Amino acid sequence: MRILTISGSLRAASTNTLLLEAIAELAPSSVTVIRSGSLDSLPHFSPERDVDPAPEAVTDLRTQLREADAVIICTPEYIHSMPGVLKNMLDWVASSGEFVHKPVGVLSAGPSDMGGSRAHTALSHTMEVLMAQQPEQASLIVPFVRQRMDADGRVTDPVLKQALQTVLSTLIDTVGKQTAQV
Repeated sequence: MRILTISGSLRAASTNTLLLEAIAELAPSSVTVIRSGSLDSLPHFSPERDVDPAPEAVTDLRTQLREADAVIICTPEYIHSMPGVLKNMLDWVASSGEFVHKPVGVLSAGPSDMGGSRAHTALSHTMEVLMAQQPEQASLIVPFVRQRMDADGRVTDPVLKQALQTVLSTLIDTVGKQTAQV
């Protein structure tokens, strides 16, 4: 089983990226967790640019998404929404349909008590429009994220570790159920 992780942040020390790395460490040996490349390499979306062949970075992204059994996206909140680079990535795959019926975990993390909840809502809504399958237990908002990590960015909060494990297990179970139905 392959799970693709996508961080909505371009920051090198992003807590969102670190949460995705923590999920990768929790994965059983039967699951391969692949980190998507930087969203910074994608050109700005415009419908007239979405031609065959698509730009190489877009083709690579679409291939990664098609080959993944599930996806986990973790986003920070910028001006009460998801970052522009993440929205740009979602715009690039809207017409090609890689998220249709794909199990997707939606996470947000932030330094305040809100935990990026408005970005989480925006991302969840966009995934709904893209027809992704969003299991309820694969949705997580992480408030006060830095207080739940050590200086090296490792998750130290046992409640958060369990919540990340739940996201991962839910997606694994969802993929297993989809595979059994085929």
